[in-house]
Amino acid sequence: MDTLKAKLFIEGDIELLTGMHIGGSSTALDIGGIDQNVIKTAAGVPYLPGSSLKGKMRNLTGKKRGCNDLDLKPEELNEHSDIALIFGLSGNVKKEGFATRLIVRDAYLAVDDFKNKKQTGVFAELELEYTDGKWENVINRLNGTAEHPRQMERVPAGAVFNFSLVYSIFNDDDRKNVKTVLEALRLLQDDYLGGSGSRGYGQVRFKNISFALKTPAKYEGDNSRISIGTWASLDGDMVALLTDIQKHLPTEATNANH
Repeated sequence: MDTLKAKLFIEGDIELLTGMHIGGSSTALDIGGIDQNVIKTAAGVPYLPGSSLKGKMRNLTGKKRGCNDLDLKPEELNEHSDIALIFGLSGNVKKEGFATRLIVRDAYLAVDDFKNKKQTGVFAELELEYTDGKWENVINRLNGTAEHPRQMERVPAGAVFNFSLVYSIFNDDDRKNVKTVLEALRLLQDDYLGGSGSRGYGQVRFKNISFALKTPAKYEGDNSRISIGTWASLDGDMVALLTDIQKHLPTEATNANH
């Protein structure tokens, strides 16, 4: 079994460029009320489930490769094993030695930033505390009339969520696969998050991205992180990042001493 060399922390902001809907529970409301709610914390604040973010990253990576990763068979894993190693396998695929490398935390709304924007008038037209409602219709193609109107709850454009990824590095292949993780975020930025993406919902931008490592020695010592650097956007230099990560990983001799 490979020894853990480090955990890589990738953290930053997800800014909504268009309104976003990630569905919560549907509840019976008054006539004229919201039909489709967004998912919220117990305190009533919208958030992005880590499962939604990770699932979208995995799906887009599979599409880029031309494979349906959810239907991968054990005999097909050699070609696309990095997808399995990074994101894990679906429950119907059994394979020894494919421990998931990537943890995607729930991304929580930057509430202070949201309230500041609300005070300055950016979100002055919101109907609810953190969201607005948008009417959607189904158009009858035969007669051109709108049918079945419903009101979708959306987190507005301009809202910011704080995201956090934790990636375990056991060997050099894992280090190189950091590139696949970042490519998945780039693919997502040119796609959408949540529902109704083909109607303009869910366009996002990743920004203020920081990278930090924590090695076994740090866990045994002061538990601090080693800063690897920051990117203003996803347009950073991946080759330089992978080189910087390599510089801070323990050698085999160092691991043996622990």
